[in-house]
Amino acid sequence: MIANAKILVVDDEPHNIILLEGFLEKLGHSVVGAENAVVALEILDRTYDLIMSDVKMPVMDGFEFVELVRNNEETADIPIIMVTTLSQKEDRLKAVQAGANDFITKPLDLVELKIRTESMLKLKARQDEVKFFQADLHEMVERRTLELQMALSRLDRAHVETIHYLSAAAEYKDEDTASHIIRMAGYSELIARRMGLDKKTVELILTSSPMHDIGKIGIPDCILLKPGKLDEKEWETMKTHAAIGSNLLSLGNSEYMKMGAVIAHNHHEKWDGSGYPCGLAGEEIPLPGRICAVADVFDALTSRRPYKEPFTIEKSVSIMKEGRGTHFDPQILDVFLDNLDEVIAIREANRD
Repeated sequence: MIANAKILVVDDEPHNIILLEGFLEKLGHSVVGAENAVVALEILDRTYDLIMSDVKMPVMDGFEFVELVRNNEETADIPIIMVTTLSQKEDRLKAVQAGANDFITKPLDLVELKIRTESMLKLKARQDEVKFFQADLHEMVERRTLELQMALSRLDRAHVETIHYLSAAAEYKDEDTASHIIRMAGYSELIARRMGLDKKTVELILTSSPMHDIGKIGIPDCILLKPGKLDEKEWETMKTHAAIGSNLLSLGNSEYMKMGAVIAHNHHEKWDGSGYPCGLAGEEIPLPGRICAVADVFDALTSRRPYKEPFTIEKSVSIMKEGRGTHFDPQILDVFLDNLDEVIAIREANRD
């Protein structure tokens, strides 16, 4: 037998409340009485385990009271027994439609009252068990989701770190380009963000752009580090680094690797179709490749290389303007130049 339940008795007849209170307290329950439905609604909350309500009451009848209880999220699950003299089928159907769970007919039979009360309290106990289980399940799911997110975050950081080390390996032979990949990624991220690309794409470009020259790992040092101008054969060998990098990165399944493959393969294509490796032109060149082309050339112009000293910002900008519409996508170059102050700030923060 379930004991220690909190029961609300609603009846406009005080002696009915006293009768129910005496009997229910003998069963071990706590009883609160309300002389009408309005008072009952004022004191009702989720702590009650059962409601016993009369039907015919002044101010508000039992049907309306039950509907209001059911429409309140806090009290909607509390079982309700209608204590009534109603015997017509239509009246009982109306009570069920309003949300009543059970009926006791006046005059009260104490055996029936005990049976129906215990039945409703068991129903409430089962409902509470389900709610507690759902709450525990929800908490567990949230906790496991957070743990998964943290694990994925750690994995993602490790993945990004690996990308940066892998990219640095391709640049390692030339100590003057130590910060090149950081600057180039910063410029690329700035352009993508200022162009209004979605956050995910901007993040992918930032993380993947350092791999743009990963294919140089397959270029002989005698060509890669040659201080003078490359001859025609050497130049053709040098150009293969775009395809080498793309092929290497295409072996990966992550979004970073896929984006890196696109950038590696296309960052030497030119707007007018004179670039390599495929001679793509205009919007045939994937957008990440066009963005990184601008970033890569600016950093190359303003940095020391085995074959040249760094150009000034002014001269580098002048050279790039000459390539507007031939080497570079005009819109992307304009975005880059419109944000030159931020570009310079990135450069100053990541000097070799």
